[in-house]
Amino acid sequence: MTKVIVEPDESFESALKRFKKQCEKPGSSQSSRSASTMKSPAFGVSAKALAARKKAKRRERVSD
Repeated sequence: MTKVIVEPDESFESALKRFKKQCEKPGSSQSSRSASTMKSPAFGVSAKALAARKKAKRRERVSD
């Protein structure tokens, strides 16, 4: 989360300018969050296959 501490003698405009500059930096919370949620289509296919295998193993254990 981006934080800006406003000094008592600082104007609101300059604090807002610093805040915007910090938000544009790479690695800010919004950009890192969006990058972490983007996954390739191949990942979705392999994740579904893995989930299906786990589900089959669970069914096998329960039925025994």
